[in-house]
Amino acid sequence: MLRELHRPAAPSQWWSDAVIYQVYPRSFASSHSAVGDLPGITSHLPYLAELGVDAVWLSPFYRSPQKDAGYDVEDYRDVDPRFGTLADADALIARAHEVGLKVVVDIVPNHTSDRHAWFRRALEAGPGSPERERYWFRPGRGDGPPNDWQSVFGSIAWTRVCDRPDAPGSPWQDDTSWYLHLFDSSQPDLNWANPEVRAEFRDILRFWLARGVDGFRVDVAHGLAKDPALPDWQHRVTMVRGDAADTPPAPMWNVGAVHGVYREWRAVLDEFGPDRMLVAEAWLAPAAELAAYVRPDEMSQAFNFEFLECGWDRDRLREVIADSLAAMDAVGAPTTWVLSNHDVVRATSRFGMADPTGRPDGIRAEDPQPDGRLGLRRALAMHLLMAALPGSAYIWQGEELGLPEHTSLPDDVREDPAFFRTRGRETGRDGCRVPLPWVGDAPGFGFSPEGSSWLPQPADWRELAVDAQVADEASTLSFFRRMLALRRRLGLGHGGLADVAGVRARGLRYLNTSPRREDVLVLTAFDEPIDVPDGWRVLISSAEVGGSAGGPGAVPADATAWLVREDS
Repeated sequence: MLRELHRPAAPSQWWSDAVIYQVYPRSFASSHSAVGDLPGITSHLPYLAELGVDAVWLSPFYRSPQKDAGYDVEDYRDVDPRFGTLADADALIARAHEVGLKVVVDIVPNHTSDRHAWFRRALEAGPGSPERERYWFRPGRGDGPPNDWQSVFGSIAWTRVCDRPDAPGSPWQDDTSWYLHLFDSSQPDLNWANPEVRAEFRDILRFWLARGVDGFRVDVAHGLAKDPALPDWQHRVTMVRGDAADTPPAPMWNVGAVHGVYREWRAVLDEFGPDRMLVAEAWLAPAAELAAYVRPDEMSQAFNFEFLECGWDRDRLREVIADSLAAMDAVGAPTTWVLSNHDVVRATSRFGMADPTGRPDGIRAEDPQPDGRLGLRRALAMHLLMAALPGSAYIWQGEELGLPEHTSLPDDVREDPAFFRTRGRETGRDGCRVPLPWVGDAPGFGFSPEGSSWLPQPADWRELAVDAQVADEASTLSFFRRMLALRRRLGLGHGGLADVAGVRARGLRYLNTSPRREDVLVLTAFDEPIDVPDGWRVLISSAEVGGSAGGPGAVPADATAWLVREDS
């Protein structure tokens, strides 16, 4: 049985089939302190080029109080001193281009920091002022907030001005107005119905495009527009998962007016040429909802969080892969695959849990622990499957090293606001954000010159450090390098895809096709092995393919292999 899912097509732009590596600046590498910085990133750009990625995506490095790791922006046109200077940003962009890497930077348009000049002016100007119309200031309902909306980080999504810690003794100490924050109280939501907000962000885009960035990852891309009536909703969205399937449409997420913003942004990017891109972080399902963000006059990519949410589940993966390709093909956009990022437990640990289809909100020492060996085996299988799929793929920093989640962080070092706003009910995201290990025998594994790191690293990461893996042909790092080199050589990102397995067949079986090069057969085995068909040979596999007398062998359970015809 062969079912065509996607036809081959030459990439129309660099992002159509790009592999993009996410860098979390505070945890990648430091040139001088316990916190990573831009010069630290710049010094390791050749490592990323040698890994075989096409671009880097930098999480926020703007001036910020760092209440939410930089996603609370105080000044969008400046670099936070913890990370360096604007000159350091310019040097990073220039060096990336020298080694053949594109640069995508985060933009955070849903909210600012409460230290942003606009919000400080809004507080000072008082109720009814034009300054307050840039945000969502509203009177309360009786003694409570304007509605029942919940913060993604837990608790109510409103703060009364007079209840702020800085209100006592201030001009607004008697101000009973409330302001909306879908995240932390230090992150007030902007009002995107206000033309001043829209004009400001168009200018911010131009500022960074003029400095040479190649694109923007848009944080909370589906959250900018709100129903102006602010109706009650009685539900809560969590990170990445988005709305549950049985909830009514949310009045603060995926409101239709948001698409007008991205049509404006597309026009701004086009001022700088056709090769600048936007990628949406939008927690939406089904795929057809997500596809609305990547129509020709809007964004270039949208993260496929349904794929991330599948876990180690054959039937769910088959369904999501088919649906995703169909939805994106309908609007002429690439499918954008992702397995991990700075908001979720690392894949190596998720796939090693007793339920490998679940996604815990962090893991603590007293929680059930993942099987690290099994989790790594499945994670490599998933990465090899993802790399064979048409479209673009994102890699979270450290995935190429097989890093697991840090599951024994003490609570007194945690910084994620989700941990504090839920009073510890949610462990939070610190465990996936631990600084990378570069040198196994160095203090702090070489993350910083003096050996310090803002979060402690697990002792057993010594064996996973870059220097321990780089010369080892059997290492996870070497596997990623081979995988990405083959993906590029074979053009798998712009190949066609056909499902060659029936719904009752073992595992997943796909054929990546192209009229200009050899076909690649992709086999992913789950609970039981899959025989290698006659006439095919293994090109790369995530686990050793066992031989058999008189036969080509079998892909073992919890593994993926790419095959080519024996005569190719």
